Amino acid sequence: MNFNDFNLHPSIMDGVNALGYKEPTPIQSKAIPAAMQGCDIVGLAQTGTGKTAAFALPILQKLMQGKRGQVRALVMSPTRELAEQTNSVINQLGKKAGIRSIAVYGGVNISQQVYNLRNSAEIVVACPGRLLDHIWRSTVDLTHIEILVIDEADRMLDMGFLPNIKSILDCIMQKRQTLLFSATMPKEIRRLTEDILTEPVYIQIGETAPVETVSHALYPVKQHLKTALLMEILYQIQKETVIVFTRTKHRAEKVSEELKKAGFKAASLHGNLSQFRRQSALDGLRRGSIKVLVATDIASRGIDILSITHVINYDIPECADDYTHRIGRTGRINNNGDAWTLVTAADSGMIRDIEKILKSPIERKTIEGFDYTVTGPVSDKPRYPRKTDGNNIRTSGQSAGRELRNKKFNNRRNAVAKAA
Repeated sequence: MNFNDFNLHPSIMDGVNALGYKEPTPIQSKAIPAAMQGCDIVGLAQTGTGKTAAFALPILQKLMQGKRGQVRALVMSPTRELAEQTNSVINQLGKKAGIRSIAVYGGVNISQQVYNLRNSAEIVVACPGRLLDHIWRSTVDLTHIEILVIDEADRMLDMGFLPNIKSILDCIMQKRQTLLFSATMPKEIRRLTEDILTEPVYIQIGETAPVETVSHALYPVKQHLKTALLMEILYQIQKETVIVFTRTKHRAEKVSEELKKAGFKAASLHGNLSQFRRQSALDGLRRGSIKVLVATDIASRGIDILSITHVINYDIPECADDYTHRIGRTGRINNNGDAWTLVTAADSGMIRDIEKILKSPIERKTIEGFDYTVTGPVSDKPRYPRKTDGNNIRTSGQSAGRELRNKKFNNRRNAVAKAA
């Protein structure tokens, strides 16, 4: 099968060819024909499977018919990054057709969005919070919506957006086509599909497990040596593009700063950053001026950069489903990728859950020449300096770990800076 088999409008096919699409991915092969027939769809697929085009092409095809110049399609996204990337793909596919999409999200001045909404936008890609703001201001008209897409519905649930989504649905006519995509199907999302979709077509690609083009490995290490081991790994793959995941915003910032001090071209991505800094980090990753992005789970959602070769979990995720989301940043569209996780003895339970998803044990690896014997805190739980008489006191293990890192990596700083 190829894209010509979908009988898309020639102007839309120009966009398909411009993006270099050759053969449809499995989700595209199943979702596009069903959506073009007007069916409601529940699509179960992990990120990196081509689902954006799976709903973008039917939207564009539908909008080629009927009245132009009003908002007729709405795509709801959980994060600004995903909204921007989805909007970019739609605009590229619809460029020759003259169909205009705009992205609507918080953290930026609302005036430009109001102007865009009032000037011939036909597709809106929005985060729920900012879209509700526009609804309350009466700066967007959703009464003509013919097709609605809820993308990454499970992440919407995680971020607490379901009440917002239900409020938005009250402003959209019930006679519409609805497409819902999710990597997992928790009971709350299942109930939502029953409430808002009509006799949907269910499309499941694989078992929402990580794609086969990604290889997995565990690197056992004590908590206080994680940063040193991460630097050693990065030094060995210094020309590659890497995302490092942490559980907290504070740790993402701290690890990023330590990597930059060691000479790596690194940046952080988390919710405390301004929109400008977030966008600068993503742009740098795309251009190659940033080689290591240290990110939290929510901030990284929707990153679609094919050059990412490695995902490194500095912290193991809080649940096995988040492991699937994280490693979806690499191995995209049949490219190969590596997913490596730094683990401590306290992570054994989560490792078993992840291996159940993978349906196979994960290989344990060590780095030759790395000193795993440096002493540190007795507990493998993260520790912070305690205050005594106003002074921060470091344990001898923390000091030893710092001295090891300084000695080992200061000598490499110039080499890393040149090669990374």
